[in-house]
Amino acid sequence: QVQLVESGGGSVQAGGSLRLSCATSGHIIRDYCMGWIRQAPGKTREGVAVINSFGGATIKDSVKGRFTISKDSAKNTLYLQMDNLKPEDTAKYYCAADSTYGGTCATMTDFNYWGQGTQVTVSS
Repeated sequence: QVQLVESGGGSVQAGGSLRLSCATSGHIIRDYCMGWIRQAPGKTREGVAVINSFGGATIKDSVKGRFTISKDSAKNTLYLQMDNLKPEDTAKYYCAADSTYGGTCATMTDFNYWGQGTQVTVSS
């Protein structure tokens, strides 16, 4: 059973920072593609950042230079560091994992395991 537990969301003013964490088990961090996906009310889900089992990362263009995805295998935790936050970053952020293609990340939105999500609200 795959468990993904997010934390670290909250409310910040524009220009602020937050770090999201996703706790999981050791083999998920090591062997799966993992990612962060967000969904704002009334909008479609969008992939923000993904990281493969080898540590290679892909970041959505609109957050490049502001968001960083990383993982700590010793702590079995995936992170999303979000700096210079903007009101348009407001959304519920989900941690997700997928093993369909081994540890590679074929897409930024299609995952077979999902966390419960954590809310990020950025005010202007």
